[in-house]
Amino acid sequence: MKRRTALLLMSLPLLCAGIYFLPPVHERLAWRVDEQVLRVKYMLNPPEQAVFVPQKASALPPPAVHVTPGATLPPAAVTPTAVPDAPDLQAVPAPLQPAAQPEQTLPGPTLAPLPTRAALKGVKYEDQHGRWNYCAPANLAMALSFWGWNGDRDVVGPAIKPDPKDKNVMLYEMVDYVTQKTDLRAQARLAGDLDLLKRFISSGFPVLVEKGTYLTDLSGVKSWMGHYQVVTGYDDARLQFIAQDSFTGADFKVPYEAMIKGWRSFNYAYLVIYPAEKEAEVQQILGTDASESSNYEHAARLASEEIYTQEDSLQKFFAWFNRGSSLVALQDYAGAAEAYDQAYTVYPSIPQNERPWRMVWYQTGPYFAYFYAGRYYDVINLADTTLNAMQSEKNLEETYYWRGMARASLGDTSGGVADLRTALQFHPGFAPALDQLNRLGANP
Repeated sequence: MKRRTALLLMSLPLLCAGIYFLPPVHERLAWRVDEQVLRVKYMLNPPEQAVFVPQKASALPPPAVHVTPGATLPPAAVTPTAVPDAPDLQAVPAPLQPAAQPEQTLPGPTLAPLPTRAALKGVKYEDQHGRWNYCAPANLAMALSFWGWNGDRDVVGPAIKPDPKDKNVMLYEMVDYVTQKTDLRAQARLAGDLDLLKRFISSGFPVLVEKGTYLTDLSGVKSWMGHYQVVTGYDDARLQFIAQDSFTGADFKVPYEAMIKGWRSFNYAYLVIYPAEKEAEVQQILGTDASESSNYEHAARLASEEIYTQEDSLQKFFAWFNRGSSLVALQDYAGAAEAYDQAYTVYPSIPQNERPWRMVWYQTGPYFAYFYAGRYYDVINLADTTLNAMQSEKNLEETYYWRGMARASLGDTSGGVADLRTALQFHPGFAPALDQLNRLGANP
């Protein structure tokens, strides 16, 4: 009897583990287990205390990776004419081709006065709950639903978030999904403002915005993170927008001031989806921002102005960061690196409970700037700081990609290959990592 009892007690943990990993059980309980683990990690290693300090040391050895035309992301060689090719407004902004002719832009349109209120109906609300960090699939599905698209977040999710624990889906990935998987079109731009939001909404276009907010994560701590919302209405009398918020709920009220503060942290980035027959109308509303080059210049000017108008350390950090991101888009890597240096100089003065320590989960412009300025050590140190601050799975393929690129450029080929392979583990088929491994003569 005692032996049977002992055997039962010994097998009980295995039985519980087996039950726990049954798909229906695991899906419901895993996040609760993760929550408790994260609470402990958070207490032992508060991520807000991690501070990246730029060293500004340049290192330009012979490149470990050869430049070839048409690279999806920047190759490891740093030359004045090396031009990467990836159109990504947040992760890897597309620089301007030096020899490109100025794009044709519409003359400034004469637009009708804005109505004092407007509200769009027809967006099918979707929440992000029950799935890990499902903000992007839920919001993209909502934005598409307005135009009669019949899918939902679980249709979008596997395409734009193949790794269920991917920390972020970039705007360019949403644009790619719309243009490749639907019969609709999409435009992503920077430097949006309140009037532009109102103009689109009053003209019949919901707008998906990317912004920062403070939410309680799995660690149980309220902290800054990136978030998407689909804005469907506004009311000047109440000074508020109406947003479909996948985390908080449908018809969520967002005060104008709160919209600006949250939106600033993402360089006022936005996405508009529309059918092909409305192309001219969208271009007219965009005005000079219809041209990507003009839009980047607009964003750089706006950030430069806000550097001097924002007194709060957090908002000043965002302004400097936005200037860096805009200059990366304009291919001024040295200027961008200096702007990011200023942002990280301001960062320690931000109260710890307000620090946006997840910043480069969503916007990897500093990696781009430091890499192309030849500051490989800063690329590595920023990646290390970011990864070391994380308590959950370090599913950041872009961070491993950039650290791998920097390591390879410093002659650490084996370290670079290891990082590139890790990027592929978190994002199978990640084309930039596959491309660089091929150049290094390494198998995935």
